[in-house]
Amino acid sequence: MLLTVEGAATRLEGPLLFLRRTLDVGLYDAVDVRGADGRSRLGRIAAIDEQFMTIEVLESTAGLSLEGTVVRFRGEPLSFGLGPGILGRVFNGVGQVIDGGPPIAAHRKVPIEGLPMNPVARALPRDFIETGISTLDLMNSLVRGQKLPLFSGGGLPHDRLAVEIASHARLRTEQPRERLAAFAPQGGQPSLGAARRMAQGGEDFVIVFAGIGVPYDSAEYFRRSLEQGGALERTALFLNLASDSSTQRLLTPRYALSAAEYLAFACGMHVLVILTDMTNYCEALREVSSSKGEIPSRKGFPGYMYSDLATLFERAGCLRGAKGTLTQLSILTMPADDIGHPIPDLTGYITEGQIVLSRDLDRRGIYPPVNVLPSLSRLMKDGTGAKYTDPDHPALASQLYAAYARAAQARVLASVVGEEGLADTDRKYLRFGTAFEQTLATQSEARTLEQSMAIGWKLLADLPKTELTRLSDAQIATHIESWV
Repeated sequence: MLLTVEGAATRLEGPLLFLRRTLDVGLYDAVDVRGADGRSRLGRIAAIDEQFMTIEVLESTAGLSLEGTVVRFRGEPLSFGLGPGILGRVFNGVGQVIDGGPPIAAHRKVPIEGLPMNPVARALPRDFIETGISTLDLMNSLVRGQKLPLFSGGGLPHDRLAVEIASHARLRTEQPRERLAAFAPQGGQPSLGAARRMAQGGEDFVIVFAGIGVPYDSAEYFRRSLEQGGALERTALFLNLASDSSTQRLLTPRYALSAAEYLAFACGMHVLVILTDMTNYCEALREVSSSKGEIPSRKGFPGYMYSDLATLFERAGCLRGAKGTLTQLSILTMPADDIGHPIPDLTGYITEGQIVLSRDLDRRGIYPPVNVLPSLSRLMKDGTGAKYTDPDHPALASQLYAAYARAAQARVLASVVGEEGLADTDRKYLRFGTAFEQTLATQSEARTLEQSMAIGWKLLADLPKTELTRLSDAQIATHIESWV
C-alpha cells in the first residue's frame, strides 16, 4: 500500500532528508521523493525514532527544497528486478541500465539486502579458480566460494589488475569435446564467442564487476577494457561514479551482490564478484554516519562498520545442493599504505586471507606488484592438490614461499655486510629472490597454472638440493633434476 506525506520535511543535509514521523513505516523501506521541481528521486528510510525519520536520497538533491517536497512510501524494501539478460549490460549504482539498451526483462524481484545464509546450509568452498596471475594462482590460490580481499594503495595498478582478472579468470574444469560441439551450428564449427566461453571455464562462469566511487575515466576504462577483451558478454557491470551521492555508494555493492546471488543460486552459475574500491564505500559510510549525528569510533568511522562490512562479505559462499557458487574478490586502497588502518584491519578479520600489493615492487617496475610474503589465502589448501590442480602444487608453493622469505633475509644481511660478505648459500638465495621477482612475479600476459609451475620448478633448480626441505625426493627427481 502506497502512503504519501507532504509538508513533513524539516531539514535537508547533503543526501539526507529529515522528516517528522507522521505514520508507521519500516526501516530501509523504499521511498520516492518528489520536489517542487517535479522530479522524482529514489530513496530509502535510513533511521527512525518516535518523532523523526531520516531518508537517504539516492540521487542528486540539487533543486530539492523543503517546501513542496512530497514523499511517497512504497511499504517494502528496495528491490532489484533481475533476469538472465543482466549479463553483458552496464548499470549505475542503483541498478538502472545506463548502456543505452532496453530495460531488463525481470524474472524475479529480490531485496537488495539479500537473504541470510543458514550456516548449516553452507558448504566448504572447493575448486580452484585460475586468474591468470602467477603469484595468485601458484602461491595464494583463489577458491570457488571464497571471499578474498586485495589490499592496494593509492596510485598502484589495482584497476588494471582487476580488469585482467575479470578478463582471464576461468574454472579449471574439463570441457568435453561433445559439449563444445553443442555450441556449433549444424555441421559447422563453434563460434569464436562460444570457444572463448568454453576456454574460460564454460558458459556457467560469469563475472559481476562493481566500480564503487570511481572517477569517470576509471569507469570508462573498466567498460572499454572488458568490452574490447570480450569479457563484457559474460559480465554484469555496475558503475558508481565519484560524482554520485554517498548514499548511492552504500547501495552499489548490494545491488551487485543481489545480481550475483540471482545468477549463482537461481540460475546455477559460478559467479566471481569483483568490488573496487571498498575504501570509497567505507568513506561514504563515515560521511553518512556523521550526517546522521552518530557517535564516531576509530578514525571517525562508525562503530558498526565491522558488522556493516560483514553484511557484504558474508554473502559469498557455497550452498549445499545448489549448483552455483559466489566468490568475492574485494579491492581496497589502504590509506597511507597502513595495513593497520580500520578498513583493511576489519576486512582482514571478516575475509579468508588477503593479497597485498607492494609500492616498492611497483617502483621497481614489477607488475603485478604482489608481495607474496604478507599475502595469504586461508582456503588455498582446500582448493588445490591432486583433486583440483596438481598433486605437487601445494609443495611447490610452500617451497617457493620459504625460499623467497630466506631471500628477503639475505637482502637485509647484504645491506649490512655487503654481498661479498655473505655465505655462498645466501648469495644463491639473493639471486633466487631477484629471479623470482623478474620471471615469476613479473608478467605481461596471463599464464596458466602449468606455465607458472614450470617457472617455479626452474627457479628452485638454482638452489642446493639440501635447501629444498619442503619437497620430497620424488618431487626433486621429477621436477628439479631435469633443469640441472
